[in-house]
Amino acid sequence: MEPTPEQSPHHAYPDHWEADVVLRDGGTARIRPITTDDAERLVSFYEQVSDESKYYRFFAPYPRLSDRDVHRFTHHDYVDRVGLAVTIGGEFIGTVRYDRIDDRGRPASAPADEAEVAFLVQDAHQGRGVASALLEHIAAVARERGIRRFAAEVLPANNKMIKVFRDGGYTQRRSFEDGSVHLTLDLEPTEKSLAVQRGREQRAEARSVQRLLAPGSVAVIGTGRTPGGVGRTVLRNLLAAGYTGRTYAVNRAFDEGLATLDGVPAHRSLGEIDEQVDLAVIAVPAHRVPEAVADCGEHGVQGLVVLSAGYAERGAEGRELQRELVRQARSYGMRIIGPNAFGIINTAETVRLNASLAPESPARGRIGLFTQSGAIGIALLSGLHRRGAGLSSFISAGNRADVSGNDFLQYSFEDPDTDVALLYLESLGNPRKFTRLARRTAAVKPVVVVKGARHSGTNPPGHAVPVSRIPDTTVSALMRQAGVIRVDTVTEMVDAGLLLAGQPLPAGPRVAILGNSESLGLLTYDACLAEGLRPRPPVDLTTAASPQDFRDALAEALADGTCDAVIVTAIPWVGENGEAETGDGQVLAEALTKAVAGGSAKPVAVVHVEIGGLAEALAAASSTAAPRPRTAASRTVSPEAGADRAAATAPEATNDRAGTTTPATATARTGPTAPGTATATAALGTPASVTPASVTPADATADPEAPPRPGRIPAYPAAERAVRALAEAVKYAQWRRQAAVPGKIPEFLDDTIDEAGAAALIEAQLATAPDPRGRPLTHDEARELLGRYGIDVRPTLPAPDPEAAVAAAARLGYPVALKTTAPHLRHRADLGGVRLDVADEEALRRAYGELTDLLGKPAELLPVVQAMAPRGVDTVVRASIDAAAGAILSFGLAGAPSELLGDTAHRLVPATDRDAAELIRSIRAAPVLFGWRGSAPVDTAALEELLLRLSRLVDDHPEVVSVALEPVVVAPQGLTVLGASVRLAPPPARSDVGPRRLPNY
Repeated sequence: MEPTPEQSPHHAYPDHWEADVVLRDGGTARIRPITTDDAERLVSFYEQVSDESKYYRFFAPYPRLSDRDVHRFTHHDYVDRVGLAVTIGGEFIGTVRYDRIDDRGRPASAPADEAEVAFLVQDAHQGRGVASALLEHIAAVARERGIRRFAAEVLPANNKMIKVFRDGGYTQRRSFEDGSVHLTLDLEPTEKSLAVQRGREQRAEARSVQRLLAPGSVAVIGTGRTPGGVGRTVLRNLLAAGYTGRTYAVNRAFDEGLATLDGVPAHRSLGEIDEQVDLAVIAVPAHRVPEAVADCGEHGVQGLVVLSAGYAERGAEGRELQRELVRQARSYGMRIIGPNAFGIINTAETVRLNASLAPESPARGRIGLFTQSGAIGIALLSGLHRRGAGLSSFISAGNRADVSGNDFLQYSFEDPDTDVALLYLESLGNPRKFTRLARRTAAVKPVVVVKGARHSGTNPPGHAVPVSRIPDTTVSALMRQAGVIRVDTVTEMVDAGLLLAGQPLPAGPRVAILGNSESLGLLTYDACLAEGLRPRPPVDLTTAASPQDFRDALAEALADGTCDAVIVTAIPWVGENGEAETGDGQVLAEALTKAVAGGSAKPVAVVHVEIGGLAEALAAASSTAAPRPRTAASRTVSPEAGADRAAATAPEATNDRAGTTTPATATARTGPTAPGTATATAALGTPASVTPASVTPADATADPEAPPRPGRIPAYPAAERAVRALAEAVKYAQWRRQAAVPGKIPEFLDDTIDEAGAAALIEAQLATAPDPRGRPLTHDEARELLGRYGIDVRPTLPAPDPEAAVAAAARLGYPVALKTTAPHLRHRADLGGVRLDVADEEALRRAYGELTDLLGKPAELLPVVQAMAPRGVDTVVRASIDAAAGAILSFGLAGAPSELLGDTAHRLVPATDRDAAELIRSIRAAPVLFGWRGSAPVDTAALEELLLRLSRLVDDHPEVVSVALEPVVVAPQGLTVLGASVRLAPPPARSDVGPRRLPNY
């Protein structure tokens, strides 16, 4: 909304204060500055507020606003006087205002840094978190305008408002004066206020997804009058799934006399429906979507699934249509899945929702699935069905204009019906937030991700998000730092999901291999070594092994304390007549499940070759399993209770609509799954799953402290696939154990860091660089800045001629190094641009002459002299800021290992002591640092400290957009930074800090 000419010309309308937010109940609202155009809205809003709320606001009966009041509350300078409003459908539902005051409570201007604040929320919208959202946003505005404290007067009986201030997490002081409670809030964000904000964000966004997945009623807008078509297909699928809520068919072209269609009420518009409609599935041409959205908004629909295509996937014009669609929906408080979506599915018995183009719902299971591609979603649904696995929730987001993978993580985190979250992503709208949410979710349940469009450098059509410039290997490293299981293909995603959903996490990398084929066992053994596991020699049961032999061998392996997981390999066995038999897969499946039921909680996977019916038998066993209790103390996986519905057959991939999702149950939530528990059905491909047949409902009375037995046994058609899935589980389990005790930032850093001094240097340097791209620092400037953080860079002195070189060496002391600093020769000792261990003046003059004779004139080479450093391993340490991913810390060995082979490790900033330790140990060349081939181990503790100091620098000062320390020579005792380059620039905008807001794609 633009200001009128009456608005102060000195303070332009701050449109960056506008924001869409998700409220506590999952609905959306818009927060924006109040302008002079809002007089009528303000009066109308005030008329709908109760007398009690008015009394709490003004401390006296105040039935109506005077013209003077209206003028005061709608005229702001956006600096000393600011008002914000929360709107739904263009109308106010809440307001907040601050007025800057001096230390005596009188109106003031800067530099006064205190303001009086007051809120008013319509009674009908109280309890939705409106005031809490307003407090976050008005506090951010105040900080931007130099205000550091809020003062508020609240009547003692106004408990709701007192609670808003108390629960905000800000440092506050409270006193009782003249019959009212006087509150003072320090607006500097605290660890507690940030935790409160993120907790509210998580609950609100999770609730907004839950409202979409578990609606009480659904209207399909655009239902065709004849069979076929998208709308009629969705209606048919809703009915076939046995949806437990109310269903309506809506089409403005229906004949007036048409009362029902396919047995459900038929209407020409939502206005004809007498009851509340919670979810609308829109299947009309794109040009008619705005009309349908307006109809939904005016009749209180809570969420939309837009199947219609013709948006951002069509180019710039379609992208603008898509943005307008989101703006329109959010103005009514609705969230959107789509457009160009495939639909959503919820298999919970209390919901049974299939609002998608998939003709049948998948079986119930404990895997949640999110996809940005309809074609991939179709493939995943089909593959999961073939492997007998079920889902808890499924969302196909299409162009992902609103609801995204981040929202799905928020929902999955606390959904008790989801034990594993699988995500196919083609873009990350907010990578920093994704990493934060993934880390929190992965701490309680596995998150498996496939990232499409990894190497294109652009976003897929329809995904209007920042493009990250960091390599895909860096993205993968950052995901793994957050505990995400990053795989390359959807087949690998399902392979891993199947194992994680049905089996306990392994305690370590030791693997027992047993089976009736020596060759298959050896292939499995080799695959384990290739994946970094520690396999025991395979146990060959011979081709004559019976199912009972398999059972006995598996039971023995599970009881063996020297292994952490078991892989069973099986081929058709040889009959008495010497001919190969396909064997009875059902018999072998029963033998394996009985062995697992009586053994310890270790993961088991099966690799089989042409054993007829084995995979099907394992899948069938899982579908008849009885439910078992899940306990917070359990570290292992408990199987899913009663996946008793038939698996669904996915449709053929005839278009690229967003995939389908099987959302979780609509029943009350009991919090996130306890660490270590993961019970689910499983995955795609050919693997199948099995739940031990011996488990009965009597297990519900078992000792709650006893770990539940392993669940479904996944089966794979190739050893490499099974081993790769197991290796991912091993790495994830190790991450979980480490994440249970988070890393720390050592306190000693605080005593050796001059944050204020560094800030002053940065401010002074940027003041001399009007270019918004910033400027690189000179060598001396970089040394001074890094020195404020305890990073000592060895000085270099210029040597434009031999005499200057001799003078520099005399100043520094022999031995010295003579090297060129020309950009094309920097760090290129292989080109002869470096002379080391120059012992005296004669040697220095000779080296100088050789250098200039070989490579060119001094003016071209820019030679410098530097004192020699102790011998050690040359490394390189870097930090940079990516517009999408944020600040990244990198480490590698200098030269070919990092530059040619890409052997570089990465971590997000801020890094902890654990991150620093893992960073230097995660490169492939790490053995060089720890005494490889008899060399002396280097001082890795000093290297870790350097990494922590650099991380702290770029975290404290986002203006430091790039730092490269090269080389860093790490000796057996200490290290030496020989070169440093630093670039300063205005910091890029961050989308993961500040008050809660929905992204605008």
